[in-house]
Amino acid sequence: MRNIAASNFTWLSQSASRILPHLGFVAAYVLLDWLSFIEPMHGFNITTWNPPPALGFVYWLSYGRVAALPWFFALLIAEGLVRSFPAGWGDTLMLSVCLTFGYGCIAEILRRNFRVETVFGNRRELSLWFVVVGAGALLNALVYVSLLHVLQLLPDAEWLEALRRYWLGDLVGVMISMPIFWLLASGEGRNRLWQVLRQWETLGFCLLMAALIWFTFAFYHRTRFHHFYFLFLPIVWAASRQGIVGAALIAGLMQLNIIAATASGFNIVFPLGELQLLLSMLALVSLFIGIVVEEQKATALELNRSMRLTAAGEIAAALAHELNQPITAMVAYGKSCTELIARNRANSEAGNDSGKLFREVVERMVGESNRAASVVRRIKELFQTGAMEAETVELDNFLEQTALPFSVQARQLGVQFELGPVPRVQANLDRLQIELVLRNLLQNAFEAVAAQPEGKRRVRLTLETEDAGKLVFCVSDSGPGVAPAMRAGLFEPFVTSKSSGMGVGLAISRSIVEAHGGKLWAEFPAHGTFKFSLPSMEANTVNVK
Repeated sequence: MRNIAASNFTWLSQSASRILPHLGFVAAYVLLDWLSFIEPMHGFNITTWNPPPALGFVYWLSYGRVAALPWFFALLIAEGLVRSFPAGWGDTLMLSVCLTFGYGCIAEILRRNFRVETVFGNRRELSLWFVVVGAGALLNALVYVSLLHVLQLLPDAEWLEALRRYWLGDLVGVMISMPIFWLLASGEGRNRLWQVLRQWETLGFCLLMAALIWFTFAFYHRTRFHHFYFLFLPIVWAASRQGIVGAALIAGLMQLNIIAATASGFNIVFPLGELQLLLSMLALVSLFIGIVVEEQKATALELNRSMRLTAAGEIAAALAHELNQPITAMVAYGKSCTELIARNRANSEAGNDSGKLFREVVERMVGESNRAASVVRRIKELFQTGAMEAETVELDNFLEQTALPFSVQARQLGVQFELGPVPRVQANLDRLQIELVLRNLLQNAFEAVAAQPEGKRRVRLTLETEDAGKLVFCVSDSGPGVAPAMRAGLFEPFVTSKSSGMGVGLAISRSIVEAHGGKLWAEFPAHGTFKFSLPSMEANTVNVK
């Protein structure tokens, strides 16, 4: 018995959870019909504002064709409770079936083209929504009003006016009300609406809207609503600041204010239909602004994600580029160790000298390994925070140490490498980062002269001092120089003329130099020349983070 009772309770609860949303829709539809039953024609639901179809469209988008039967009962009940069946039982049944079919066709077209969460996703979808609703409402109004005329419930002379009013009533009701119903239909939409309602700014544009409506209506009898353009102020404010949520909220609140003013008899002598049409255009403008704002936010988020991916790619490329040199050096030192071991086995008498040389090579390998680790850590810091580890550096000794590996490389490649006279000056800089810059420039110079005939491969590194304590480093070579097509984007990431290059060396170098308060540039004579400037200790202008 307990199992049967539990099973029955479960079945009842599941049935209630399925039925309650539909009963809630019927109740909300009838209540909304009663609230909007203003200035009807001959007791029918031909009014200047008809928002219940907006609720029906959102309901159909959520539940599909299952919504047809509850919508039919909602129409039928509203005809009885709100209008007391002005067409009689039989005709009311037929008219309700006709309206359910007409509204259902519009809703099904919307459902086939949109999901409930993407009706107002972008300007294209908003335009399509407006066309479908406008054309569908016109066709539905044409059929409904024609049926009333055929049933002799509507005079011949009022057929066109009834068509115009019914169509505009549906169009205005849907345009102004559907966005807010759309937000309320989903948990995400309700959350977004709640976040907007909690902001003090929302209270500001609501108060401004109420004040401007009062101002506009107060001068109605003299200006015939010529001051309506003031209403753009709260609309633009809400839509531009809070996107589609603010646009939907301000449109709905403006409609409620107009209805409240109408119900209270507040000095409105202008035809309500024209006023509603004007408000619908204001609502459409606010929706367009809100969607543009939403699109810009989405674009900004996408750009931010793309920039993070680009930055990650630049870091990876920078690491690959900068680790290439120490790894190459370690490979060379490893080969030297192998040769020394083989030589030591072949000639035991040279063991002491070989052992000493072996230790020196291993120490160099350890040094290059430490340098590789430092490169990884410091490039990561450079891209994440731009931080430097600045220290006072004697530039003559610093340049000799930086040029030493290239002197060995120059002898192997037949390059005349010259380190010009270096003045004994100091600079406050990050030793590893500036070394990266010099190694990049020197490596590019060596690659540039590789294709030159032997005897014409020249690379030169110099340092000069200029006025105001500025230090200018110069790397020049006898290569072909920079092609004119490459000059404009020379320092941009991923721009390179080398088939195996990544195009990040110069971009990283420029970032490093600028972080030191200097400047990196290229000059374009017949050969390649790259220079960068740094402040000396006397200038004391480097910005160290």
